[in-house]
Amino acid sequence: MFVILYYDIEQGRCQKALKICRKYLTWVQNSVFEGEIGEADLEALIHEMNVLIKPDRKDSVVIYTFRTQKYIERRVYGKDKKEEYKFL
Repeated sequence: MFVILYYDIEQGRCQKALKICRKYLTWVQNSVFEGEIGEADLEALIHEMNVLIKPDRKDSVVIYTFRTQKYIERRVYGKDKKEEYKFL
């Protein structure tokens, strides 16, 4: 499945969130990630993020899932930050 994930997490835990998300998805910009992911890896990602976040401090993670990319069109206006990190 294709996933778009973004988070709003207290600054002290942002680096940990970045590291977790990069294990599973492609960094797009700031706290936004996207990519193909299997069901088991998605569950692992959700588990790791749930351990990290603190809802009482208003942390949040939002995940959009798509069964197929058939009807998705990605448009970028300005610099595509995703391209900068494509070959890391």
